[in-house]
Amino acid sequence: MHRRFLLAAIFSPVTFLFAADSPSKFNYPPAPTTNQVDDYNGVSVADPYRALENPDAPESRKWIEAENKITFDFLKTISERDGIRTRLTEVWDYERFGVPFKEKDRYFFSKNTGLQNQNVLYTTKNFAEQPRMLLDPNLLTKDGTIALGDAEVTDDAKLMAYGLATAGSDWQQWKVREVETGKDRQDLIDWVKFSNTSWKRDGSGFFYSRYDKPDEKNKLRTQVYNHKLFFHPLGTAQAQDKLIYERPDQKEWLFNAEVTDDGRYLIITVQRGTDPKNRIFYKNLVDPNSKVVELLDKADAEYAFIDNQGPVFAFRTNLNAPLGRIVTIDTSKPLPPRMDELVSESKDKLESVSSVGDHFVAVYLKDAHSAVKLFKLDGTSDGEIKLPGLGTVAGFTGKRKDRETFYSFTSFTTPTSIFRYDFDKKTSQVLFKPKVKFNPDDYKTEQVFYKSGDGTRIPMFISYKKGLKREGRNPTYLFGYGGFDISETPTFKPENLVWMEMGGIFALPNLRGGGEYGEKWHEAGMLHTKQNVFDDFIAAARYLIDNRYTSTPKLAIGGGSNGGLLVGACMTQRPDLFGAALPNVGVMDMLRFEKYTIGWAWTSDYGSAQKPDDFAYLYAYSPLHHLAPPGRGCCYPATMITTADHDDRVVPAHSFKFAAALQAAQGCDKPTLIRIETRAGHGAGKPTTKIIEETADRWAFLVKELGMKVGR
Repeated sequence: MHRRFLLAAIFSPVTFLFAADSPSKFNYPPAPTTNQVDDYNGVSVADPYRALENPDAPESRKWIEAENKITFDFLKTISERDGIRTRLTEVWDYERFGVPFKEKDRYFFSKNTGLQNQNVLYTTKNFAEQPRMLLDPNLLTKDGTIALGDAEVTDDAKLMAYGLATAGSDWQQWKVREVETGKDRQDLIDWVKFSNTSWKRDGSGFFYSRYDKPDEKNKLRTQVYNHKLFFHPLGTAQAQDKLIYERPDQKEWLFNAEVTDDGRYLIITVQRGTDPKNRIFYKNLVDPNSKVVELLDKADAEYAFIDNQGPVFAFRTNLNAPLGRIVTIDTSKPLPPRMDELVSESKDKLESVSSVGDHFVAVYLKDAHSAVKLFKLDGTSDGEIKLPGLGTVAGFTGKRKDRETFYSFTSFTTPTSIFRYDFDKKTSQVLFKPKVKFNPDDYKTEQVFYKSGDGTRIPMFISYKKGLKREGRNPTYLFGYGGFDISETPTFKPENLVWMEMGGIFALPNLRGGGEYGEKWHEAGMLHTKQNVFDDFIAAARYLIDNRYTSTPKLAIGGGSNGGLLVGACMTQRPDLFGAALPNVGVMDMLRFEKYTIGWAWTSDYGSAQKPDDFAYLYAYSPLHHLAPPGRGCCYPATMITTADHDDRVVPAHSFKFAAALQAAQGCDKPTLIRIETRAGHGAGKPTTKIIEETADRWAFLVKELGMKVGR
């Protein structure tokens, strides 16, 4: 049996019930407790803070308000806080743009003048003229908490379907707007979550997926199952929408559909939760009586539809190619499908592929930074798109016959710029370049490689202000994620710039569990190998200390969502290694995460506590259950947990229960605080004002706890 599981299993059912007298300088409020004990495969596990899973209960609201008061009273005592907020506001105040896309004779793109809470959608026929505002979410609410989720425009550029999310929720409501007049039509679609939309080419309606109407009172906590694919005819009530596909026998399947550019087929991508291995079905839209064809139905690899030439479909896949390749399938031939390889696997991870300009535009990851290669439609190489430096690209929007495409480029010290690529001239031209109040030449990014505990070579980006001396005293923020096949690549963020400007180092390791080196890299940090992710992060901290970038009293760790789990696991496994910890919207209770909203979808990466083998591993590293019993004298790093009351992806109960247990377990006077945002969710669509305020509080907390002397 796993050693850490044995250690966790000996904790009695009353481990966290009562806080011992500790030297804490904070008078933490008593959390509501119960004698709840659960049986997991014969192991009794206490859950004394179960009541905090209901954030609307009176005793929970009282605890939340008291915790926030302690946290904000403490933050107010930090003299540098106001100055940090002012500088963050200055740096954030720059014009920035999204990647444009084109329909017929119109371009569409998002823009933010700097401090607008939400990006605004614009349209124009020529980038030389003044664009026209099409949708401004900032006008929909005073506090900026309604965000544009996605937008889909008809082929004739006359109509736009768009989704709105309120207060950070994953739930979206979809509407239809006339592009010419800017007025909304009567169409209204509710209960959409985890879905795109795709118009029929004649503009008669669009495809989308949704759930049945949830219990309104508990919609931010209730599990969601049974996604269904519908077609909405324009101008009709939602109740009249046509059900295209559902699978009551597979309640965990999620459906996303897209109409091919020629309008002949509906491509249905079927996923089970967050598992990258998916299925591909399709429907012939030319034949009104056609059935859904289960083309790729084994979920044996990742498949991403690229384009089609008649019945021949092109896909990016990692089937028999962990780093990815491009294949075609002739759907006019009988099943099972036969794959023909167009572009073979290379030594770098194939991250994405677009079909535009009569080319496949292939974005690769080379040691976690982007490279872009061009291939003709027959798969032969046709050069590459040169990038400005070591960074990250996204976009390459358009259709196969377009002669232009658009993409973004960013790095740790390069604000996101937008480029137009001309396929005839084979050149890139800057379309939008932001002007930020800092000099990028004052900063440096290096990529290093270090060995994890088992000898695996891990890359890490380290960014800082030039002139920094490696004397082991530099405040350092080590940030990580490591999960769900997600790649962490160089990205400009104003908050990290301000951190470096204050003399801090920003470090980002590419942990196993991510997608930087393909599916094998992902698999090496999931399920029963999840401990590798934590070991990689701990080894990154050791590298920074051993190479005198920093030292334990000056080292902070941070991460959000799965990255919050990372921080929680590492600070409980190695509390002696870090000076401070900032877990954000983290998954902290690994035994009950699947009980709420979309948590069940993460079992592909984590496993399930309902399975005996998985339970042993989950219980061994679950941050909530890995805290030392009160009175044992374990000193945890200074910690500020952050969460939001409208987070319906990682419900705030994770952070609430972890905060209560951590405060009871803390054996020294280092603070263990929780900052609870209101009218906010998991992060997407959070207003600029809230982002700046929360960042200012994080950096102020680190300034205080790492003993920083702030100066530009």
